Amino acid sequence: MLIFAGPNPFAVMLFALALDLAFGDMKLLFRFLPHPMVLAGRAIVWFDKRLNRIARSDQSRRARGIATVLVMAAVAAALGWIIKQYLGVAHFGWLAEAFLVAILISQRGLFERTSAIGRAQQQGGLAAGRAAVATRTDVDPESLDEHGVLRVAIESLFENFSDGVVAPLFWYALFGLPGIFVSTTAAMLDTMLGHRSARYLHFGWAAARFDDLLNWIPARVTALLIAVAALVLPETKFFAAFRTMVADAGKHRSLNNGWPDAAAAGALGIALGGPRRHGGMTANAAWIGYGRARVTFTDFAAALKLYLTTVIILALLLLIAAAYWWQWS
Repeated sequence: MLIFAGPNPFAVMLFALALDLAFGDMKLLFRFLPHPMVLAGRAIVWFDKRLNRIARSDQSRRARGIATVLVMAAVAAALGWIIKQYLGVAHFGWLAEAFLVAILISQRGLFERTSAIGRAQQQGGLAAGRAAVATRTDVDPESLDEHGVLRVAIESLFENFSDGVVAPLFWYALFGLPGIFVSTTAAMLDTMLGHRSARYLHFGWAAARFDDLLNWIPARVTALLIAVAALVLPETKFFAAFRTMVADAGKHRSLNNGWPDAAAAGALGIALGGPRRHGGMTANAAWIGYGRARVTFTDFAAALKLYLTTVIILALLLLIAAAYWWQWS
């Protein structure tokens, strides 16, 4: 194991992807142990209850939201650094590090949860599809027809691939465990606080902006990976993926989510996004892509295949990078 004397970060990431592929979300383990993100979520709830009080002014709540993000990010970075110091001198510390990376990404879980939406709608009809997709998005499920359910599922798949796989690995590659700990903490902060509701508009402002910042590069990398995957598959379109990515990514209300959505829409020849209801209000979001909005189960199956191909390409790139690391280190 001399090749891991100073851990090759790309090999660690590749092994983490393999662990995640083999064991997924490891639900059995986390019946007995708290997941790190569950602990982070409890800390966020603690800050929310004590600092985000309606009686305070908007400016005060925004300042407290900024403080919450700074403290959570600092603690995550410090914890990652401390664990890294220990693993750096421990026997097979690289293996434990790969395990930590594996539980902070969710490539297999994303595929399984998205597949379940399509399966539920095929077997139980529209009501079952709406119930399944409700757990993956803040879109009002009752406002979705059968095509809308599949569109939202596809969007969620590729957006969460960017946020939940590519971004954590990107920041791990740059800064190791402190980087991935901060990245996943930022994602949790955004999920819990980064809403546009009256309660979180100001307190969650920093959480949303921090997550936008950390995902700016990964979202664009994800779009490129999707476009390359479209080049490999015969039923998808590379040039359309790239053209739609460039033309339509900026139409999304999110700074980053439009990139994977646009690449996927172009590759699959469909349209994603469009008007939808959130919290009882209609958002007149733009359509992304120039294909059919009436997404079918055939399109859905192609999206799952595109996702798997994108994951394989990511793994191959990590393998190449790991080989170069060993050669030149």
